[in-house]
Amino acid sequence: MVFKVYFQESNKQVPVREKTQTIYIEADSEREVRTKIIDRQYNIEYVEAVEGNYLQYEKQKKDFEVLEIE
Repeated sequence: MVFKVYFQESNKQVPVREKTQTIYIEADSEREVRTKIIDRQYNIEYVEAVEGNYLQYEKQKKDFEVLEIE
């Protein structure tokens, strides 16, 4: 399953909407997503599953890339 992660670059920053970034990660659960990126020190705001029509819509974006993190 593909998950979309909304985050700030640093976990020491206060979340500011204009600085929110996103990445897509392949994983089986939200817990697995958080485990895979724990070493990156992101301030994770929200993790959501992307599937069905929503996934097809996201794939149309030019910056859509699913990260392969072990």
